[in-house]
Amino acid sequence: MGGRRRGFTLVAAHTAWLWFLLPAAGAAAGNPVAIAGLIVFVLLYLALVAIPVAGLPVGRGPQHAGLALLALIGIGLAAAYAGDWLTVFLYVCTAGTIGLSHPSRAFAWAGGSVLAVLVIGAAHHLPAGEIAPTALFTALAGASSIAFVRFVRLVEELRRTQEELARTVVERERLRFAQDLHDLLGHTLSLIVVKAEVVRRLAPSDGERAAVEAADIERIGRTALAEVREAVTGYRASDFAGELENARAVLADAGIAVRVREDGRPVDDAFRWVLREGVTNVLRHSRATRCDIIVGTGTLTIADDGVGGAGADFTGPGNGLRGLTERLSAAGGTLVAGPSAGGGWELTARIPA
Repeated sequence: MGGRRRGFTLVAAHTAWLWFLLPAAGAAAGNPVAIAGLIVFVLLYLALVAIPVAGLPVGRGPQHAGLALLALIGIGLAAAYAGDWLTVFLYVCTAGTIGLSHPSRAFAWAGGSVLAVLVIGAAHHLPAGEIAPTALFTALAGASSIAFVRFVRLVEELRRTQEELARTVVERERLRFAQDLHDLLGHTLSLIVVKAEVVRRLAPSDGERAAVEAADIERIGRTALAEVREAVTGYRASDFAGELENARAVLADAGIAVRVREDGRPVDDAFRWVLREGVTNVLRHSRATRCDIIVGTGTLTIADDGVGGAGADFTGPGNGLRGLTERLSAAGGTLVAGPSAGGGWELTARIPA
């Protein structure tokens, strides 16, 4: 819904350049047919621009039929009244180049719009000084619209790639953790199951032997528990420098430029959790292209140039930020997170030295 709302806002802003039609509207004064045609033309133009920009669920067939109707109305108005009415082809050209997905068709549509300006202007014997600027503006409108559509598609493609990279990094870490646990516990648990079966068989007839096997199960279980604790400690107890290096690598893999400034060393292990959660939020929600990490003796700031919490997938502070707030509060610190003044999102953790 957020993308569609932004699209409608863009369409509303797009109406500002309808002022090019004011001379034609002035010339239509007192002519109800011309006024009605102009109103239908403008409404149809705005609807056709809204379909791709706001992502309206309209099929290709109706969209192309609307473009054909818009072109026919534009040709009819320009051919009937000429003069200032040639400017309608700026809008015919723009609607077509935005609505047609294939670049070759968009360029052909733009070329046809320019050709229509030249042909109708020549047919009405308009001076070249009047035809040429309109043809030039029509060509520029088509070229800029094609460039705009191309730019938007590249941005969307980059965004999807960034999100896919972030998911890949998370999945890779989950897979590594699962593999480590499997390697660590697979054999031990199988051994415990086998010995438990032995105890079950021996218990009715040989209690002493069953007790020995049960003691062996206890020993194996304690050993496995110690190994699991050691493995989890290894995941948890990486120092801040290691976490910072991992943050650099993960953000770089996701296509986000990282700038790190170290003005001191953290005074508490909680900063490592702040860094991990902050970087995770940048990857998941920010749609950022740059991330700044500023490390001080008693502070840690993570700032990005993303959407500042306005993304469609952002629903407010989640469990991660609430957990960090509680962790820092227990250490006598504070956490401040929210949209930054210059755009993007900023998270700052402070713990007294």
